[in-house]
Amino acid sequence: MTMNDTVREGARNAVRVCMNVQAQDRVFLLTDDETLDIGQALADEAAATGAAVEMRRLEEYASRPITTMPEGLVPDIEAFAPTVSFFAAGSQKGEVAFRMKLGRHLHGVLKVRHGHMPTITPRLMREGMRADYRQVHALTMQVYERVQQAKAIRVTSPKGTDLTARFSPDLKWIPCHGLYHEQGQWGNLPEGEVFTCPATAEGIIVADVLGDYFSPKYGVLEHPMTFHVVDGWVERVEYADEAIETEVWAYLNSDENGRRVGEFAIGTNTAVTELTGNLLQDEKIPGVHVAFGNPYPHETGADWSAKVHVDVIPTRCTIEVDGEVIMVDGKFRL
Repeated sequence: MTMNDTVREGARNAVRVCMNVQAQDRVFLLTDDETLDIGQALADEAAATGAAVEMRRLEEYASRPITTMPEGLVPDIEAFAPTVSFFAAGSQKGEVAFRMKLGRHLHGVLKVRHGHMPTITPRLMREGMRADYRQVHALTMQVYERVQQAKAIRVTSPKGTDLTARFSPDLKWIPCHGLYHEQGQWGNLPEGEVFTCPATAEGIIVADVLGDYFSPKYGVLEHPMTFHVVDGWVERVEYADEAIETEVWAYLNSDENGRRVGEFAIGTNTAVTELTGNLLQDEKIPGVHVAFGNPYPHETGADWSAKVHVDVIPTRCTIEVDGEVIMVDGKFRL
């Protein structure tokens, strides 16, 4: 296969398998100048099913970064009356709040089936998007059944991660399995994780990849970054480069809840075997990732929110769920 062929195969998987686009669907696709080739591949695959397709670029509506809902975007979406939508575009500093608001309108208000693909690249289309999503679905649901009643999960790694998260029955676990065939369902593609908002967390996370705008800016970190978590909040960040350490610390402190642990997740896409530096795929690698800031309250039931959401990814994780080992060195034992 050529590179274009494998990207097209990933697009076909996203359209036909993950979102189950059919001839009767109406597909609204939002892309940007940076990601236009992927947007076009998704649009072409959707059109090939016989569905009606409309593709727009973010730059048609506002200058980047887009931090609030731009004028005209929602009316254009509503005028098209989609049943399926894709967001396949780059990510810039400060755009998380806009993307979350857009997503909530798409799947929460309009009840579309939504595929969310911020920072998608040709590599991710060739790798994570070509996974067997029926297998991803099966493993994700197996992990979900194991953790949804968990009281405590401990994660360790050879680089020094040693974090214990504790959970409340009032906060929901969400299985992100990659098969979104019912109206109102959505997920990040490439997919494969189970997540919740922990009640609290304590310990150390040693991460090789950061989320938000740090992912496209820094990729796989030259040195691991260490986060010290006390009573559910980041109390200290350590990194070899003082300028980057200061940048991350300032961003976490840019929102009153930016240092609060908002997400604890287990990746379930076994087709992802190495880090790319792109959070969208790397967070699906078998293991654990944690995010500081927004806890996806509309999903998890958390009673707080934040404008930032910074994922951090350790590698080669060992996971214990209420004392039972379900992963050793990044390999599931279920």
